[in-house]
This record gives sequence, C-alpha cells and structure tokens, in this order.
Amino acid sequence: MAITDWPAGERPREKLITRGAASLSDAELLAIFLRTGVAGKSAVDLARELLTRFGSLTQLFAASEADFCAVHGMGQAKYVQLQAIMEMSLRGLKEELQRGDALNSPRAVRDYLQLLLGGRQQEVFLVLFLDTQHRVIASEELFHGTLSQTSVYPREVVKRALAHNAAAVILAHNHPSGVAEPSQSDQLLTNALKQALSLVDVRVLDHFVVAVGQTLSFAEKGLI
Repeated sequence: MAITDWPAGERPREKLITRGAASLSDAELLAIFLRTGVAGKSAVDLARELLTRFGSLTQLFAASEADFCAVHGMGQAKYVQLQAIMEMSLRGLKEELQRGDALNSPRAVRDYLQLLLGGRQQEVFLVLFLDTQHRVIASEELFHGTLSQTSVYPREVVKRALAHNAAAVILAHNHPSGVAEPSQSDQLLTNALKQALSLVDVRVLDHFVVAVGQTLSFAEKGLI
C-alpha cells in the first residue's frame, strides 16, 4: 500500500507536523528523507530494508558509497544527500560544544561521538581539544587501526594539545566489535596519556568508548 493511501495521521510527514519529529520511528524519519519508494515498496518499506541491511541509522550513515548504492533504488544522489545531512548534524553538535562547557553538555558530546565514530569499521582514536572554559577548540582523529598503548603515541597527542593551546582534552575511540566496554589496554593507554599531558599542564577530563548505540564514559565509571 502506498503511503498516500495510509490514514492521514499515520503518514510520516503529517505525523511529524502534528506530533513532532521525536514521535517518528527510525524507518519513518528515513522514509521522509527518501521521499519515494520503488516498485512494490513504499518509502517506509524501503527505509526498513535499509535499516535491516545496515543494522542501524549510525551504520547507515557510515556505509560506503558502493554499499549504499548497491541497494535497489539508492544511488549517488541519495548517498550525497545522506552524507550532507550527517555533516550538518555533526557541525551543529560541534557548534554547541564550541559555545559552552563540554562537561555541562554530556548529551552533545555523546551524540557527536556516536554520530562520528559509532558506525566505523576501523578503530579510530579521536581527541577533543578544550580551552580553559572547556569549550571545544578542535576535534582531530589522530590514529587509526588497532589501538593500544604502543600504537597511540602520547608525544603526538601532547604535540597537538600544545599546537591548539589546549587546557584540557577529552579522549575517545570506537570499538567496531559493538561492545562499549574498556579493555585493560584502554585503561593503560588512558593512564599513559594522562601522565604525558600532565607534564604540560593539560588535563584529561574523560575518555569515551563508542560502539553502535552505546557510549561509555571513563569518568562516569570512576576509571579516570
């Protein structure tokens, strides 16, 4: 059944207008982005297929152009539009972190890191550099691949902190395995970075471990 044949109150666009965006499911939100379906499938059906294929919105955002375009009905134009939406979301969250104290905006920090790292298939180590008021100065991906105390170089993190004249940092990395639990290696790495950065009077405020739909804070767990 085409979406136009649905009761008006259940159509995604009308539902968003009358009840707000938060009332829509992931599939309904994605259907509004898709606008139309394909032969035999409504936009909602196609959205559900995309979510089933990729696993979540986060993983869909992180999909390669080839994987996205391999789905019937998708193409480069839709891929470009989706990447533009993701980038606008990231920039909006980053602006929020640049305006206020990152410690007072834990939701924005989590949302930013989840959107940026949650769906990545390779491990990424990222640092948020903060000023004396804990506003974000910059966000940099410094290391990629298998992360450990031996593959993340404290001197490089210190060098970048000094380059940004940062007073504090928030560390983050992802677990493509899907489990946001810190390993012993993660804890050793955090301690090594804290020690190195303390020598130049830069505080480590937190270390986040990100997996799809999960973000663990070292500070909240009492690990930092």
